[in-house]
Amino acid sequence: MFRTLPDLPGAAVRILIDGADVAAREGEPLAAVLLRTAPFTARTTPVTGAPRGPYCLIGACFDCLVVVDGVPSRRACMVPVRAGLRVERQHGRREAAP
Repeated sequence: MFRTLPDLPGAAVRILIDGADVAAREGEPLAAVLLRTAPFTARTTPVTGAPRGPYCLIGACFDCLVVVDGVPSRRACMVPVRAGLRVERQHGRREAAP
């Protein structure tokens, strides 16, 4: 679906998404990594379980909520990638991040 640009700035790093080792670039938005990593979603809705993925990419829509390093309800579009980041796709409703 999406791919990394060949001249993207930032060091190549590895992060974990749902326990899988994924290549990324330091500083790129986590939402960009989710959009190119199957199943291309960030969360499921609390009522129907429908999949949601990054949509607005500016922090307004909250469709990209994920668990980052154990903290739920983080907007993936607002999280810069760093080496060793642990990400889990969020299922249903979670508590708001502090």
